Amino acid sequence: MKKVLLIGCNGQMGRVVQAAIQQHPQLELVAGIDRHPGETTTFPIYQELTDVQENIDLVIDFSHHSMTNQVVDYCVSQQLPVVIATTGLSVEIIARIKEAGTEIPIFYSANMSLGVNALIKALQSIAPILEEDFQIEIIEKHHRNKKDAPSGTALLLADSINDVLAHKKDYIHGRTGNENENAMSEIGIHAVRGGSIPGEHTVIFAGEDELIELKHTALSRTIFANGALKAGLFLVGQPAGFYSMNELLSETLV
Repeated sequence: MKKVLLIGCNGQMGRVVQAAIQQHPQLELVAGIDRHPGETTTFPIYQELTDVQENIDLVIDFSHHSMTNQVVDYCVSQQLPVVIATTGLSVEIIARIKEAGTEIPIFYSANMSLGVNALIKALQSIAPILEEDFQIEIIEKHHRNKKDAPSGTALLLADSINDVLAHKKDYIHGRTGNENENAMSEIGIHAVRGGSIPGEHTVIFAGEDELIELKHTALSRTIFANGALKAGLFLVGQPAGFYSMNELLSETLV
């Protein structure tokens, strides 16, 4: 059994991850970190990483981006593998994560769903074929409490498409006004917030007289928890490095 320290254990996603770990045959949740400790009878919850006393094999972080640097520094100091599943990270924080990969195994993805990352592979296979004749728009929908817009996943999808295009496109967030004639040189990204939508992302390729839509719908947050656990089990035992869903999916396909 691999012993897990869960950061952000009492948040919305943290509670989902708790349940997933407790049902997992290879993982044991031995400690948590949260600014709001609450009550638990199964594992201790600390407010500070320096208070953790348990032996840890793996750290999973589903907290707030304001904690990410602290989490990374702790894992480097303790030489622990860590899965960073927190969203809304700045360019600077992502650079710090990659730097930490020279010292510890560290896994980061803007979306932990295996389905979303399979969608990315599909997008990268068809985008170069459609580049010259199709406009690209991305629509993402999330629950009313989501803080960042557009979502990290929407940007991940846009970046994955742009990476394989011969001519890079600019991003435009929403379309207003009367001057939208440059749509062929842009990827439009549009955010919807409402209700309890776990997450929905649609990529539209709009051509003359034909339309292609690729869509992923998250029906519950459990998919993100399960993806993070798969990433964690993949990470334990790996050498120091910066890992992503590309490596996890490649191993799955072997």
